[in-house]
Amino acid sequence: MTAKDLKDYKESTEYLTLRDSMSHAFNDGDSARFFRAVHQLEGYLLKQDDAHAYYTQRCNEIVFMLNRERILEAYKMASQLSRELTEKKLDREMYMAVNMMGHIYRVSGNKEKAKECFWEVIRRMHQAGYVESMPPIYMNLVSIIMKEDHEHALELIDKALELAQQSSPERVFDIETRRTLLYHYFGDKERFLEGYKKYREGVAQGKSSVHGHVLDIYYQALIGNTDEAVRLAEQTNDDPYETQAEILADAGRWQEAYNALKRGALESDSINSVILAGSMQDIQNELRVYEARRQSGRLWFYGLIIVTVLLLAFVMALIYIVQSRRRHLRELSKAYQRVLEADQMKTDFIRNVSHEVRTPLNIISGFAQVLAAPDYNGTQEERKHIAETVMHNTEIITKMINEVLEMGRNDQADAPIEKEHLRCNEMLRRMINTFCEQADCSNSLVEYVSQLPDDFTIYSHERMLQSVLGALLENAKENVPSEGGHIFVRTKTDNSHLLIAVQDNGPGIDPKQSEIIFERFVKLDTFKEGIGLGLPISRTIARRLGGNVHLDTTFPGPGARFIVTLPLRETITTTN
Repeated sequence: MTAKDLKDYKESTEYLTLRDSMSHAFNDGDSARFFRAVHQLEGYLLKQDDAHAYYTQRCNEIVFMLNRERILEAYKMASQLSRELTEKKLDREMYMAVNMMGHIYRVSGNKEKAKECFWEVIRRMHQAGYVESMPPIYMNLVSIIMKEDHEHALELIDKALELAQQSSPERVFDIETRRTLLYHYFGDKERFLEGYKKYREGVAQGKSSVHGHVLDIYYQALIGNTDEAVRLAEQTNDDPYETQAEILADAGRWQEAYNALKRGALESDSINSVILAGSMQDIQNELRVYEARRQSGRLWFYGLIIVTVLLLAFVMALIYIVQSRRRHLRELSKAYQRVLEADQMKTDFIRNVSHEVRTPLNIISGFAQVLAAPDYNGTQEERKHIAETVMHNTEIITKMINEVLEMGRNDQADAPIEKEHLRCNEMLRRMINTFCEQADCSNSLVEYVSQLPDDFTIYSHERMLQSVLGALLENAKENVPSEGGHIFVRTKTDNSHLLIAVQDNGPGIDPKQSEIIFERFVKLDTFKEGIGLGLPISRTIARRLGGNVHLDTTFPGPGARFIVTLPLRETITTTN
C-alpha cells in the first residue's frame, strides 16, 4: 500500500467511525464493546492490507487485558502474536510482540526484564525505521526508573522529546508534562511550578496530557490545598490511596496517611483476590484443555509408536537384505578379482618360467646328447666341465622351482606363525655362513657388522628370516662385480624396529624403480639368471612377520642397500 492510499483510507468515514468506537470502548473498560469494536476494526484493516495498523490493534487487545490485570490472558495473546509474526516472517513488526512482553513484565513487577524488552523494542524500531513510534517506548522506560534514577530518566525524556519534535510533534506536550512530573519526584519545586504553568497554558490552547490530572494533584498539594489534592487523588486510576498517603504525609497528617495506606491495602487485597480467582479459573480451564489434549496425544503417540516399530522392522529387514546382497556381490567381486589375478599370475608364470627354464634345459639336454654319443671320447677335463655345467643348470632350475613353491606357500598362508626368541647376532652369522657354503662366494666378500650386543634377542621365526636374508644376499651376489665384489650385512635398532641392511657395491638401482623391483617376475637385467621372484618373496615373508623390506633410496652408492624392518614390541634382551 502506498503512502497516498494509507492517507486516503485513514481519512475515510468508515475508518474514523471504527477507530473512535474502539477508542471509547477501550477508555471505558467495557470488554464486550471493546472486543467487538476492535475485531471489526482489525477486519477492516486486513481488507486495506495494512499489516502494521492491524497488528497495532492486536497490541491494543493485550494492553486492554493488562489494564484489567488479566496477565495470563495477556501473556497468551502476546505469545500468539509473536508466533504469528514469526510464521509470516514480518520481522519489521516483531518489535510489537517484544513491546507487549515488556508491558507484561512491568505489570508483573519484573522491572529488569521489562527494561530489557523496551530497549530491544527501541533497537528493532530504529532498524525498521519506525522512528515516529519510538518516543512512547522511551516514556515506558521513564515510568520504570523515574523514582529511582532521576538523571537517567531525564536523559530518556530528552531523547524522546528530540525524536517527537522531528517526527511526531503531537507527542511533545505529553512528554513535557512527564518531565514536569519528574521534577516533583526530584523535589525541585521551582522547576515543577514553572513546568506546571506551561502545562496550564497548553491546556488553555486545547492541548491535553495523560499526566495532567496527576500534575493538578501535586500542584494543589504544593500550594497547601491538601484536602483538594486528596480529593483529586481519589479520581486517579494509578493507586489513589498511595498518592493520598504521600500527600498527607508531606502535610504532616500522619494518622490520615496511615489510614489511606490501610484502605489501599484492603482494597488491593480485595482486587488481588478477584484477580487471583480469575487467574485460578483460567489455569483450571487451561488444565482441562491440557488434559484433553494430553489424552488425545497419548493415543496418537501410541499409534505412532506402533507404526514406527513396524516401519523400523521393515527398514531393518530391507537393510539386512540390501547389506546381504551387497556383501554377496562384494564376495563375488573379490572372488572374480582373485580369479583374474590368478589367471594373470599363471600367464606371467608360464611366460617367465618357460623362458627361463628353456635355456638351462637346453644346456642339460645338449650335454646329455654329447655324453650319449657313441663316438664321444672327450678327456677327463672335458667330462668334468660338462658335469659341472649340467649341475649348475640343474641348480638353476631347482632354485626356480623352490622360489615358485615359496611364493605359493606364503600367498596361501593364513595359519599363525610359531615364533621363538632368537639371539640376533648368532642367528645372522649362522645364516651368512650357510649362504656362503651353499652359494659360490669365492669372488665376493660378505661382511657382518652389528651394533647390537651379543645377548640381544628377537622374537621371530628363524626359517622365515633365513628366507628373507637369503633372497637379499642372493640378489646382492648376482649384482656385485665378478672381481672385488663386497656385501655388507649391518644390524641396529631404532625406537621401535630391528633394522637389517644388506648392501652391495654393484651397479645400483634407480630410485624411481624402488617399488617396481618388488613386483613378481620383474628383472631389471634380463640377462641375469632367475625369474624375478627373490625380492617379492623377501617382502611377502617380512610382512607376514610384521615388518617390511624396502630399497634405501637415500643410499648414495656405489651399489644398492636393502633394509629389513622387524617390530621390537616382542623383542627382549637376555642377561647372562
